Formats: sequence, C-alpha cells, structure tokens
Amino acid sequence: MLRQLVLASLLAFSASSLCAQGPLTGKWIVTADYFGSRLYFSLDLDQQGETLTGKTQNGALEGSSDGSAFHFLIKDNDGGTQQVKGTVENGMLHGEAVEADPNSPVHPATYTFVASRRPARPTTPPQRHEFNPTVFYRQFSPFNKPVLTVNPGDTIHTTTVDAGGNDHDSIRRVLGGNPETGPFYIESAMPGDTLVVHIIRLRLNRDWAMSDDDLVQRSTDSGLAIKMKDGGKLVIWHLDLDHGTASPTKAAGHLAHYTVPLRPMLGCVATAPGPTQAPPGTGDSGNYGGNMDFNQITEGATVYLPVSNPGALLYLGDAHAAQGDGELNGNALETSMDVEFTVDVVPEKRPPAPRVETVTAIMAMGLGSIEEAFRGATSNMAQWLADDYQLTPSEMAQVLGTAAQYHVSEAADRNAGMVLSIDKARLQTLR
Repeated sequence: MLRQLVLASLLAFSASSLCAQGPLTGKWIVTADYFGSRLYFSLDLDQQGETLTGKTQNGALEGSSDGSAFHFLIKDNDGGTQQVKGTVENGMLHGEAVEADPNSPVHPATYTFVASRRPARPTTPPQRHEFNPTVFYRQFSPFNKPVLTVNPGDTIHTTTVDAGGNDHDSIRRVLGGNPETGPFYIESAMPGDTLVVHIIRLRLNRDWAMSDDDLVQRSTDSGLAIKMKDGGKLVIWHLDLDHGTASPTKAAGHLAHYTVPLRPMLGCVATAPGPTQAPPGTGDSGNYGGNMDFNQITEGATVYLPVSNPGALLYLGDAHAAQGDGELNGNALETSMDVEFTVDVVPEKRPPAPRVETVTAIMAMGLGSIEEAFRGATSNMAQWLADDYQLTPSEMAQVLGTAAQYHVSEAADRNAGMVLSIDKARLQTLR
C-alpha cells in the first residue's frame, strides 16, 4: 500500500510539471520499477492552474509544480512518507520516489516510474479472429509473449490441447499439466479493470477423453482412503458425439453400460497475475482465475476476471467433456476442444476474485482452503450485491441468508474452490 501511495503521488507531482504544456486533468497509468519488479497503479488528476488534486486507490493527492519540474510529499496513514520529484517529457511523466517506512526511517527505498495517459477504448468495429495455436504455455505468466492482440468486442475462435498436451488429432504437442492457449492481449485493458469473457461456443473435437479411478485426498476419510489405495489408474472414455454421451472403455461389472451426458466446459480461464507474483503453474488457481475446474464455465457462460497487467493477458485451456462438482477424480474427462469466445473490458472496476454469470444465476468464487474459499465466495458475492444492487450490509445478509447456494467447484488441487450462486429470479425485484 505504501508503494502504491508513493507512485500515485509521483504522478500527481509529475502531473504538475505538465502545467505549462497543458492541463494534466485525466486518467493516468503508472509503471514503477521497484528493485527490478514492475508495479502498476492508476491515477485520476485534476489540474487547476498550478494546483493539482487527484486520487488513487489509496487516497487523495495534492501537489504543485513550476511547469517543468515537480516535487511532492505525501504522508500515509501509517506515518510513512513519500517524496517525489520528476519531469514531463513528450506527454509522459518521469520521476523518482523516496519511500520512508516509519519502522525503519534510516533505510528509505528509492525507485523510478513513468506514467502515460490511460488508452482509450478502440472504436473500430468488432472483428472475428481465427487463431491456430502453435505454442502452449504451462504458466500463467505476465512475461509470456502475447499470441494475438484483439480489441474489446472482438471474437476469437481457437483450439485447446488436453491436460496431457494432446491435440484433436491425438498428437502430443507439449508437456502435460494443463497447457494453455494464449495469452491474448486485449487493447485498452489496464490494471484495475475487469476482463469479461463471453463463452459463445464449446465443441469437442475428438472422440476420447482420459480420467482415472482415484478420489482426491480432500474427499476421503481414513477408511475410504484405505479402500482407494489401488486407485490412480488411467481410464480412457469414449465420447459419443452423435448421441452426446460418454462411457468408460473396457469397463466391466456395473460400469459395463455406464454412460454420462456430455457437458463441455473449460477448467482454466485466467488473466495473468501481477508481475510481482511468481508466475503460477497452470495447475494452480487464485484471484486471477486459472485452474478453477468449475463445471458451470460452459457454453453461454460469462466469466469476469480482474486485470493486473496491461492487455489483461488471457489464457484458457484444460477442456473437460464432463465433470461433477469438485473434480473428485483429480482428472475430469480430459480432452481437447474448439473454443469460441468474445472479450470485453469494464474499466476501473475490479472484482476481488473470479465471477461467473449464466442466463439463470450469478456466481461468485472463493479459492484457498475449504474454509477460506467459503469466506472468499461469500465476501465476493457481498461486494457484487453492494456494487450492482446497492444493498446495505443488512440487506445483503437477508438476501444471502435466503438465496445463497454453495457448490464445491474444485477439490483436486492446492486451492479448493467454493462458489456462491444466487438465482437471478430471486434478484429481479431488487432492480
């Protein structure tokens, strides 16, 4: 938080330097170099004469400038200070900040920054892109080169490989571990925004999937774990695309005629986490999304994800032909898929964790331990109700207490997932 305040102040003062060249009123994006790591911040500035006022996510700003150089001091609520100075060059703000921690005042931290005006949303008509992936990444990294740049409103048609790295022709293309298609760079998406992913079409593109005959550790007590000691063997499933069913091959006993309906879904949808976080593997999940394994991310669903990097950097993969709640086998019916989706951006509004919307429900996700995920899903939904329905805490409690439905979305990986769902019919009168 201290660093964010500093950078914001940097901008504010840098902004004042632009006074002689034109008003700095508007929205800015700051990129800081903090000991070799990038940090991003947003800033709103209002310039009146030589006086600057403004706000960031951390508070209000005040500053002044002689027109070409600036100096700014800010004090945060914890007693720390940030001293900022810099110049304006070619419409960009360039400066340096010295951050003093009240707990260690003799060891200030110094870092540099640049800031540019927030890019406008492109006005070109929406386009449809056919994208044939040739590389698949195994980390949700902000440092991977984007495979395609698109505008908000554009539609992308592409394919995924399965969790083991096999494509629609059953050819191994990459090491396993949920290899991802992407990242896609979305113009005008900036840190602090929401990326909107409308899933238009999911189509299975081969007639087999793989799973196993185990149960994940979170789902078993000691007695059941002993019974499952010989589990973990690979099971191949036949996908009957004409009849919309799946059945295990070479099954015997009670599974000889066992079938389940096909319900294609995406196990992974993610924006890249911020550059200060070590890039997580594609088997992991967090507030950026990732390996959520939520079986409601199907055709027709809309996924809302926080943006932490310019361009959002969207990844998707880990297609499943069908999956029950929790992905209890550790693998669902893992397969490859044709995917078509549309992207959009909600500026300056960022959810705390992934959200999903269908025709009939809004769904807020939490990730972590089961208890952490339960609390996170509840908090995520409460904020949604406050922001979009203007409910007070008392009103939220009454709606949640009468309408909340919880689902275990993920139990197989490091982070469990819980989802709080509310039927839209329950919310219609709130509008």
